[in-house]
Amino acid sequence: MLTVYNLIVYLASQILKIVALFSPKMKLFVNGRKTVYSTLKSKIKSDDKTIWFHAASLGEYEQGLPVIEKIKDKFPSHKIVVTFFSPSGYEVRKNNTVADVTVYLPLDTKSNAKQFLDLAHPELVFFIKYEYWPNYLNELKKLNIKTYLISGILREDQAFFKWYGGFYKDALKTFDYFFVQNEKSKKLLQSIGFNNVKISGDTRFDRVVSILERDNSLGYIEEFKDNETTIVIGSSWPKDENLLIEYINNSSENVKFIIAPHNIKQEQIQELKNLIKKKSILFSEKDEILNQVQNDKLADFQVFIIDTIGILTKIYSYADIAYVGGGFGNPGVHNILEPATFGVPIVIGPNYSHFAEATALVNMDGCISIQNQTQLNEALNLLLQNEDERFEKGHICSTFVQMNKGASDSIMNYIINKN
Repeated sequence: MLTVYNLIVYLASQILKIVALFSPKMKLFVNGRKTVYSTLKSKIKSDDKTIWFHAASLGEYEQGLPVIEKIKDKFPSHKIVVTFFSPSGYEVRKNNTVADVTVYLPLDTKSNAKQFLDLAHPELVFFIKYEYWPNYLNELKKLNIKTYLISGILREDQAFFKWYGGFYKDALKTFDYFFVQNEKSKKLLQSIGFNNVKISGDTRFDRVVSILERDNSLGYIEEFKDNETTIVIGSSWPKDENLLIEYINNSSENVKFIIAPHNIKQEQIQELKNLIKKKSILFSEKDEILNQVQNDKLADFQVFIIDTIGILTKIYSYADIAYVGGGFGNPGVHNILEPATFGVPIVIGPNYSHFAEATALVNMDGCISIQNQTQLNEALNLLLQNEDERFEKGHICSTFVQMNKGASDSIMNYIINKN
């Protein structure tokens, strides 16, 4: 089975080189891996002590960040290596300050795994949430390097739990310990013979709680808001926007909207702006426009479209109501914990069942799931017109976050006692 797997990885690597000629994202995926080994050679010496964290993409990195920070604090003499599989993670966080080295993870071949581990020579390895690469895991096992899964989520439809899953199940034997998010994941692992597992919870709660301790102020957002009730629309997709545009165009003049789309390609941003009838301004054009038109101020606009990345979390701190996008697509809604930690009531689309935090908050009535235009209108109108309802749902959200923090400490207590 491993031979077949290696053949598939090899064929995929060749196909990706062709696809990269036509796809900017795949070009980043392929070209970004060309400098991994030279980067490792230049930044890691043979006598350096290192700890390696792997994240599939941006969400997993953010999920693992509380543990990375605590590990860095506890092991100050070690260099931290962070790898990403996806360009959407690496390109956004390649200049992070928590890691000493941030690179793409080379594709999962035997030679790549051996070369990577020879250069990085980690003492501890953490895989965040998921991604189980057999060649890397097999090599880690051969080298007797302690390896952990943190914030793990397992589902019964994964190959580990199928009749044909022996090959994948063997890969799990590499892990010294599994820190999982819920009882279901623990029971699934136990069903195939793994008892080295603990329910630690979801480290994302620790990350969003820590957001409250930093400076989240943005002067231009405060100026735009101008003490008006503000709906922040985060990580929206076209299916979300089709409903939201209709609502915005028929909204009261004393309601402000901030839209931070998931995709910030110029043509799509411009199309979005053109469909909105209210007075709108883009983040990228605000300085030029405000300098040209002396009588206009940010407070004079009703819609602020954020065509940049990296500031949505701070923007949520100004929200009275949040709509989090992705719920009309697959796999579903984006991160709702960021607005929740600020005590903001949340509206989402119908596809959220794969996300435990969204399911919990919908069941607790802190989050409203909608399926169509009528339901969106009703949900937003309820929250705009009923301040008590808005406050109560927001309180449910913030309390939920606070009650679920502590996963990072649980993981660290184990790591420190075992190392």
